Amino acid sequence: MLTFDFDAETMWLSRDPLNARRPALLSQGTYGAKVGVPRILELLREQELPATFFVPGWTADRHPDKLLAIVEAGHEVGHHGYDHVWPDLDKPEEEEAEFVRGLEALDRVAGIRPKGYRCPAGETTDRLLPLLMKYGLQYDSSYMDDVFPYVHRMPDGSDGPVELPWSWSLDDVPFTVYSLRNQRPIQTNEHILSIWKAEFREIYRWGGLFDLINHPQAIGRPSRLALLREFIEYVRGFPNVWFATGSEVAAACLAHHHARKAEA
Repeated sequence: MLTFDFDAETMWLSRDPLNARRPALLSQGTYGAKVGVPRILELLREQELPATFFVPGWTADRHPDKLLAIVEAGHEVGHHGYDHVWPDLDKPEEEEAEFVRGLEALDRVAGIRPKGYRCPAGETTDRLLPLLMKYGLQYDSSYMDDVFPYVHRMPDGSDGPVELPWSWSLDDVPFTVYSLRNQRPIQTNEHILSIWKAEFREIYRWGGLFDLINHPQAIGRPSRLALLREFIEYVRGFPNVWFATGSEVAAACLAHHHARKAEA
């Protein structure tokens, strides 16, 4: 899976509301919309590959032309909250309101009813799965507990949404963004490629899911786009690799799950 978290300015606004008064800081997110998304769409078109873009409602409202360009290019759009905020463990009403607001924005701007969800910044609560079920989403990509897609089991024993696991090592931000939480060095393309290639080789050997997470404001930089192109070409050197959207992987997982249940 090639996935892109199109956070735009929400990556910075969600960490400190005062960042709204820091235009140079916010411009990192603006770059993702202004330059990153068009260049990524160009690369995907060149490579003839599908992708899933997880888009916060705020981004849909502020950058509707880029959301529509993603849709018109034939890519999947997933739910990514509204303000890209971390849910408060003690405020379930606020969590649901944020969830619903994001759904409403995607529908209002582009007529999208997403099939999948990814939590912002890897932060969620134990209320997430019931919310996904309540609002009819088919899959989630928030958990990091496997390399194979699987079906969640709800407390009553029924099937929940499909999970498409991810890992921080397959996310571009820890390697490429300087001041997200704490100051850290920016890594070279060679360093990032060495990790992604090693992870891919072993996940391929296992027959698992390689869920790559990129952000337009990070991977959309000129040299990082070259990195992504080089990695795609590396992956294409392996036989029988399936490049698929989140909803396609979830559908395949469900079909396998139901077949196993029928055999049991």
